Amino acid sequence: MLANVKCFTLNGLDGYAVDVEADVNNGMPSFELVGLPDAAVKESKERVRSAVKNSGNVFPTHKITVNLAPADLRKEGTQFDLAIAVCILKATGQLYIGDENVVFLGELALDGKVRGVSGMLPLLISARDRGYTTFFIPKDNENEASYLSGITVYPVERISEIVSHIGGENLIEPIRPHLFSGSSVRDDADLSFVKGQAVAKRAVEIAVSGGHNILLVGPPGAGKTMLARCIPGILPDLTFEEALEVTKIHSVAGILTEEGIVSNRPFRSPHHTATTVSLCGGGNTKIHPGEVSLAHNGVLFLDELPEYNRSALEALRQPLEDGVITIARSVGAYRYPASFILCASMNPCPCGNYGSEKPCNCSPYDIKRYRAKISGPLLDRIDLQVEVDSVSYDDLISEKQEEPSSAVKLRVEAAREIQRKRFRGKIHTNSEMRERELSVFCKLSSECETILKSAFSRLDLSARGRARMIKVARTIADLDGSAEIEPKHILEAVSYRTFER
Repeated sequence: MLANVKCFTLNGLDGYAVDVEADVNNGMPSFELVGLPDAAVKESKERVRSAVKNSGNVFPTHKITVNLAPADLRKEGTQFDLAIAVCILKATGQLYIGDENVVFLGELALDGKVRGVSGMLPLLISARDRGYTTFFIPKDNENEASYLSGITVYPVERISEIVSHIGGENLIEPIRPHLFSGSSVRDDADLSFVKGQAVAKRAVEIAVSGGHNILLVGPPGAGKTMLARCIPGILPDLTFEEALEVTKIHSVAGILTEEGIVSNRPFRSPHHTATTVSLCGGGNTKIHPGEVSLAHNGVLFLDELPEYNRSALEALRQPLEDGVITIARSVGAYRYPASFILCASMNPCPCGNYGSEKPCNCSPYDIKRYRAKISGPLLDRIDLQVEVDSVSYDDLISEKQEEPSSAVKLRVEAAREIQRKRFRGKIHTNSEMRERELSVFCKLSSECETILKSAFSRLDLSARGRARMIKVARTIADLDGSAEIEPKHILEAVSYRTFER
């Protein structure tokens, strides 16, 4: 007999419908699986065989052919196990499914248990967008699916539960949708514990308000890392749409927590030994999202920037410019979102003491070679470059109350709200503006143009550097509550671009 059921597969974050077709006929007992499956899918034959037998059902001793259509689309992952098992049971008359709008997703254990799979959320969202409304998924993915509305999802632990439910014996309770509430509880560092560093704090506030990239340069122990770790505490809370985007990426990467959704903005801090693949994504058999995608809608912190591999840093150029990254491999091209705030830190020289009160042991050549590890094109994409001075002992023991992150966050949210109303959903922050938006929302007076022209010549800026300086000035004006960019806003933006020259 011939039967078919629906399943889905992923290409990046996009899901594609797969028809699982099973043909059970007389002949020498065999089990063939076709349709361009990868190794994980091919091995499902043995998992399905044992799972069906150990669930109290009969596995046919016939010639079995299972086709995953379309046959020219590469199939990856273990989520096909459940659909293949159900399709065989349907083909042998042990299970009747009249509704063709049902999707089965899940990995099988040898004892018939249904295990959770990575990427469940993007699979469900893609299927829902294509009109599918009923799903059977592993109970392990229950929390992940509970934030989606408009669909009926049945969480199952064993194949036998599906047979009983469809047969009308023991009905499975569908998942009840949960309401999302962005978490405001954070364990991040607070700006109130950062002594001094008024200029650096101001720069961090500007960077977060406009979504700009920032580089902190200073001697060891000046507080660069602590400032970076304060950034999540002043970022606006995730909206539900943003949370879904982030959760989809984390789900595909297999690092989603039991909560089922990412409620706080990501803060990723990979070690400086990170490879290009770990930063940007990729792999030999299965393509995984990298740190730039895991930091989507959040912060990517690169501590000791010159210590990173040169090729890995240069690979950041495209996602910093476009907000997405396309990973092209022989198995296909995968596209992941990568819109994040880059926060990087570095010492001014190899010993770290250049420009501080401590003596520097580095020669001019050593300093030049150290800074040359960061290329001009990469530095050109970092909007704010701030020199962080050492903190005096008196500042450290001072009882002066520093401004807390909660107060800064209020100003950041107010500036972000101005930008939301300005761009009306087309883009979200000033850093995303292109030439069209710059010409409309960043008109400069003759005095501002004079200042900018002088800075352009003196700092030897590129066209990109000029545009980014205007974007920073626009954010400073928003924080100031000014509808127009004033000369003082341009001057402050210029002061944050002096390090690279």
